[in-house]
Amino acid sequence: VKLVESGGGLVQPGGSLRLSCTADDKIFSIYHLGWFRQAPDSQRDQREWVARISTSGEKTYADSVKGRATIARDNAKNTMYLDLNSLKPEDTGVYYCLGAAEGVENWGQGTQVTVSS
Repeated sequence: VKLVESGGGLVQPGGSLRLSCTADDKIFSIYHLGWFRQAPDSQRDQREWVARISTSGEKTYADSVKGRATIARDNAKNTMYLDLNSLKPEDTGVYYCLGAAEGVENWGQGTQVTVSS
C-alpha cells in the first residue's frame, strides 16, 4: 500500500493543525495505523511514536502529546487523521504515517511540521 501524508507546515506555538494520511488500498480497514515523528537532526531509528489507532478504532497516545492530539480514521475515505493542538516547538519534525497488516509495515514519505514564532 502507498501512504501519502499531507497537512504539515509552519505553525506558531499554541496553534493547531491537522495531518492526513491517505492510502491507495481499498482494504484500508485491515490496517493498524499510527503516526511517528522524526525530530530535526535525528536518525530514522530515532523516530518517536506519537499515536496509533487499531482496526477496531482503539486509540493510544504517547505521553508527549496526550491531551493535545486526536487520531482518527475514515475507512470509507482510506484516510487517517492526526489533530494536534497547543503546539510546542518540540513538536517540530517530520511526521510519518505507518500502516501495518499481515506482518507488513508500510511508511509514508512524511510531512514537515515546524512550530516556531
